[in-house]
Amino acid sequence: MKLYGYWRSTSSYRLRIALALKGLAVETVPVHLLRDGGEQRRAAYRAINPQGRVPSLVLNGGQVLIQSPAIIEYLEETVPAPPLLPADPVARARVRAVAALIGCDIHPLHNIGPLSLLRQDFGRSEAEVAAWIARWIGDGFAAVEALIDGETYCFGAEPGLADVYLVPQVYAARRFGVPLEPYPKIRRVAVRAEAHPAFRAAHPDAQPDAA
Repeated sequence: MKLYGYWRSTSSYRLRIALALKGLAVETVPVHLLRDGGEQRRAAYRAINPQGRVPSLVLNGGQVLIQSPAIIEYLEETVPAPPLLPADPVARARVRAVAALIGCDIHPLHNIGPLSLLRQDFGRSEAEVAAWIARWIGDGFAAVEALIDGETYCFGAEPGLADVYLVPQVYAARRFGVPLEPYPKIRRVAVRAEAHPAFRAAHPDAQPDAA
């Protein structure tokens, strides 16, 4: 399999964690989101992913999967062990809710596209952009903090789907200078996860295209 991604991309990071937890090896193909206007905009990459986003996963049979939530669900369905979701339907819904909160309500608002729009089209200063990022990460993390168990991982003694989403979002929060002190459960989960071999292997700094 080939994984097209960017070392610092939150969505690429979460997919790398899921692949590592499942014990799946992939060939990494870097797609630089900033160099020369963004390699994701080039025709060669658009032929792989018409949306021009990362990550994209090319399966051994040549099929291309896009959008990290869909790809992670595919991995869960085709490689069921170790599971990223619990067996109980209510517990599964709780885990999926936290993952969706992060993937749908926090991450998109600090992605390259919206931030570029704020700076270029609306003329917002870097201070205003930073306040925007802090607002949405802070609001989202306050909800996550209330929803997770956080004794070891988000839910239970083993990492799962919620942790796959949370740890990259913590990385992004640190990168943008968003304080984590108000979220002790999130910080506890992050410390535990960052010591796990799969999470270490997936960390942005461990990627071949890390700047």
